[in-house]
Amino acid sequence: MNCRGCAAPLSLPLIDLGTSPPSNAYVPAERLEQAEQWVPLKVAVCQQCWLVQTEDYTRADSLFDAEYAYFSSFSSTWLAHAEHYVAQMVERFDLGADSRVVEIAANDGYLLQYVARRGIPCLGVEPTRSTAQAAREKGLEIRELFFGRDTATQLVSEGWSADLMAANNVLAHVPDINDFLAGFATLLKPSGVATFEFPQLLTLMAGQQFDTLYHEHYSYLSLTAVQTLCERNGLQVFDVSSLSTHGGSLRVFVQRQDGQRRAVQPAVQQQLQAELEAGVKTPAYYATLAPAAESIKHQLLRFLLQAKAEGKRVVGYGAAAKGNTLLNYAGVRADLLAWVADANPHKQGKYLPGSRIPIVAPERIGLEQPDYILVLPWNLLSEVTQQLAAAKAWGARFVVAVPELSIQ
Repeated sequence: MNCRGCAAPLSLPLIDLGTSPPSNAYVPAERLEQAEQWVPLKVAVCQQCWLVQTEDYTRADSLFDAEYAYFSSFSSTWLAHAEHYVAQMVERFDLGADSRVVEIAANDGYLLQYVARRGIPCLGVEPTRSTAQAAREKGLEIRELFFGRDTATQLVSEGWSADLMAANNVLAHVPDINDFLAGFATLLKPSGVATFEFPQLLTLMAGQQFDTLYHEHYSYLSLTAVQTLCERNGLQVFDVSSLSTHGGSLRVFVQRQDGQRRAVQPAVQQQLQAELEAGVKTPAYYATLAPAAESIKHQLLRFLLQAKAEGKRVVGYGAAAKGNTLLNYAGVRADLLAWVADANPHKQGKYLPGSRIPIVAPERIGLEQPDYILVLPWNLLSEVTQQLAAAKAWGARFVVAVPELSIQ
């Protein structure tokens, strides 16, 4: 396989997580007797442009289909993040009723609802029918499309040249990353700005976050790689900031190379230097993740097996994609983790891909009063423990597995 970014041969492996179904391919009850598609989950590093990427085994249109079940609005933390982002962008870039805002991967309208409330014309591009419909129910205009250069050209002809383009947690999800970025250079006004948010490679490696590796994430991004990709596709990075979301993310600000050129902020060079000093351009930097993942797997299995031997009941919370990577890599099934509760009704009544662990409503926790609650979306631990504070009354303890097993 060649690099998706620069086409150089991929020769440096990062990790091999065996085989698993796509992490958001939740199984309806009526399909339990049918086979799932299990495909390899291998990640490699390009030693030319340092783009970290999954090897090709799945197609985007099979991952992001009409039954896609990730709905952003079920996280209060993420909604607050989106509302704060809109307020910041409106103030910084003086957006108003004459502006145009386009969000790529608009999901269920979690962000654009705050743009619309300010009276700013906005459009969402979202290829998955389930989430697109949820956004339309919020009164938002949504185009059910995969985004790229051709899509952008079409939207320009329809008057949607953008003052601001938002792309949260989608840059990692696109197989043709060059075509995707070229679409931004096409759709942005000469004075326009685009922002990309994505979990950053430095925190993934430092936090041993191997569970954030799954088939939907084609790329795992450093600013080093993103800057090279942007320059190749007519964009310039002019600012970057660090975020706490998803265990540690970057927000990157870009502009057209042929448009209004804002001054490049010192934060850009500071981030690039931090990545250089960490070793992102050295093969040795990538040698630590595989052994860390194996250690985490063993810690989790020891805990689950001991709990079962002691007659303790362990359940999960949050039917998150990262949880599916963890459970399938560790080989955990319903005999060790009885069920997983999730607030998203689109997941309830289904089963986790691979492990076939049932997904239930959160009310089940209070009814059965388990001894341990394994929080699979560890990045939302604070939010979850607040939501489930009543569990402390019967002595339940919260558990996370990444970056190491922790029991609270």
